[in-house]
Amino acid sequence: MKKGLSTEEANRRFLVHGPNELPMTKSKSVFGIVKEVLREPMFLLLISSATLYIILGDLGEGIILFSTISIIILITFFQHKKTEKALEALRNLSSPRVLVERDGEYKRIPSRELVVGDLVAIHEGDRIAADGKICEAFSLEIDESVLTGEALAVQKQSGDQLFGGTLVTRGRGILEIETTGIQTAFGKIGHSLNSIKQQPTKLQAELGKLIKWLGFIGLGLCIGVVLLFYFTRGDFLQALLNGLSAAMAILPEEFPVVMTVFLALGAWRLSKSNVLTRRPSAIETLGSATILCSDKTGTITCNKMTISAIVPKILGDENQVVVFAQLACLKNAQDPMERAIQQCPYHEGKQPSLTLIREYPFSHKLTATTLVYRSLSGQIIACKGAPETLIKLCGLNEKDTRFWQDKINELAKKGMRILGIAEGKTNSHALPESQEGFNFTFLGLIALADPVRPEVPAAIQECRNAGIRIIMLTGDHPETACSIGAEIGLIPSTLLIGSEIDQLNAIELKDKLLQTEIIARLKPEQKLRIVQSLQSSNEVVAMTGDGVNDAPALKAADIGVAMGLKGTDVAREAASLVLLDDNFSSIVHAIRSGRKIYDNLQKAMSYVLAIHIPIIGLTLLPAFAPSVSLILLPLHIVFMELIIDPVSSIAFESESEEKNIMNRQPRAIHARFFGKTEILRALVDGALLLGCVIILYFISKQEGHSESQLRSIAFIALVSCNLLLVMSKLSMSRSIFSIITSTNTSAKFIFLLALLLMITVFLVPSISTMFHMTYPGHIHVLYALLTAVIFTVCIEALKAIRRNRISTVLP
Repeated sequence: MKKGLSTEEANRRFLVHGPNELPMTKSKSVFGIVKEVLREPMFLLLISSATLYIILGDLGEGIILFSTISIIILITFFQHKKTEKALEALRNLSSPRVLVERDGEYKRIPSRELVVGDLVAIHEGDRIAADGKICEAFSLEIDESVLTGEALAVQKQSGDQLFGGTLVTRGRGILEIETTGIQTAFGKIGHSLNSIKQQPTKLQAELGKLIKWLGFIGLGLCIGVVLLFYFTRGDFLQALLNGLSAAMAILPEEFPVVMTVFLALGAWRLSKSNVLTRRPSAIETLGSATILCSDKTGTITCNKMTISAIVPKILGDENQVVVFAQLACLKNAQDPMERAIQQCPYHEGKQPSLTLIREYPFSHKLTATTLVYRSLSGQIIACKGAPETLIKLCGLNEKDTRFWQDKINELAKKGMRILGIAEGKTNSHALPESQEGFNFTFLGLIALADPVRPEVPAAIQECRNAGIRIIMLTGDHPETACSIGAEIGLIPSTLLIGSEIDQLNAIELKDKLLQTEIIARLKPEQKLRIVQSLQSSNEVVAMTGDGVNDAPALKAADIGVAMGLKGTDVAREAASLVLLDDNFSSIVHAIRSGRKIYDNLQKAMSYVLAIHIPIIGLTLLPAFAPSVSLILLPLHIVFMELIIDPVSSIAFESESEEKNIMNRQPRAIHARFFGKTEILRALVDGALLLGCVIILYFISKQEGHSESQLRSIAFIALVSCNLLLVMSKLSMSRSIFSIITSTNTSAKFIFLLALLLMITVFLVPSISTMFHMTYPGHIHVLYALLTAVIFTVCIEALKAIRRNRISTVLP
């Protein structure tokens, strides 16, 4: 029998052959990012404005505008690298894991670490990680449609070739790796995968429409401003400059940047909580989940089995029950139940030399496993499985059936998982086609305990507070399910059994599921019907799964959640989220994080829209009021953009969650991200800011200030109001005083940097000249700051009113 590699030899081969992965798209260079930035409409407008200033003879301001392009490129580069780093971390986490023999024992490693010569154990549901030759095969069938297009699975024997990317649909085996990475058959055609583009999510499509709508409005206003300014003042170059300023003010170029940064960093933050995001749409949907259907074993429980009871048919024959239970388990088994059985000691001396000659695998039609061995004395046949199945296979009479059912119920009420154990015989030398062809003798029961994860009851209560209903799914005995359910806070009287589901029509099942919290003896294929029934009741369903048969339900669910530790590759590929620790509380944390990401993204977009209102208003005002000189020039708008960009994409993204985040009902799945209410709120905030600055401007104008002083007063008020607007919008559930004293260091840093830059503009005469500003005096600076305070009081009052309205509708 072949042996696996040592770690030392595997590391040496890894250095020779490289990682087992396809070439990734190359990272963008600085030049590539510069090229991309310069193609953006915002920067084309910036270049046009700088060129126009130089034509007007203002060389200094033209150079300043050109130099700001470098600053914005640096900010864009920083954001890109931060996003790319997050995505790279996610790619490393999402690398499939394989069971490989190293140093004489099997261990799970990322598939990218596979090398030529590795021995890999493959099981039903696994995606083959590299090309190789089969060393051992037991009822092995492979779906090769990804390479051949053939829909039917192909039977494989020892010595046959397997190819990376194909799928194990049945059986198990051992594969010796022969080629990895780009040298595999799949690798040679894999370059085409880099050209596949992901479809935009619902949120991206909605924002795309909003941006296009704002773009058309901006273009119309820009042309209108140029014409109006020209016909009222007769200066075409100044009219064109004002039109460019208006276009820069209106263009919402921050929206796509904010979206990209939020989704990438949001997925990265979720991975830090052991939740891998495979589809960006999952982040949007998490906050809408109304029902969470969770598997019991390994998700709600610890998946650490220990044998708690052995009930033999004949008193004193516990050893025989354990021996046949161990014989019914595969060598090097990864299933926690089988490992617990194999680790149980028995006292019949050394086992005779046995050769496994046939395996009858567990199926959902016949929930039992039978292994047939050849020994010196003949055949040994061992069977384990669901007690009810083995009672039928053994053909027990009514009296014995009732006796064992009582024992099963007694153990199940204690929350134990129970296996029946049997010994088989055959009347001929030829083995039967199915397990029903054996003559079985019932030997007894083995009960295993799998403790509930200590954090689960609190997580379930948190879900209840958040308006999310929990349904626990298990293939276990109903009494076991009810015992575990009661322990974690579910209602045992709501029990539904898998066999009952088959007897209910669509309407009856829909009504039944409205009250159900526990489903026992569930078959994986029934999960899809449960998902569809719940969705027909307008529920947003999160469904967990780990097996091949779970894949349809995971794909159909609004949020499919696959297990990262014990899940199959098929389940992971069908899911939108993968739990890296298979822990129920990680799902709840993901829902909390999803709500936070959605909230912060909504606040960031609201801020971006709100702050553009005063910028647009102050840019357009001179076109409609001939007595008003130009207030905001392109350089001033660039200064504002240098604040808006990092604030909207970094400060809001790193803001902590709202106080009531898990004490409110889920968001309606069809609710628009930026509906009429959100747009109206942003417009009101922006209009209020614009009104404050305009009132201050005209009051100062009445006092006889010069054009440059008026511009300075308006600019100080605008920047100050903007910074306080940021602080206010960071949270809808806390006051600005609480936000300022919070731990959002990114927001504080940007706040202080903006203040420092504004002070620098007035302290350095050459910069003041370029900005066409003159220091208006301490008193008028105080007036501008007082205006910002009045504005803050107004928006905080509005926020308090909105907060009170929300609190009245919360349960």
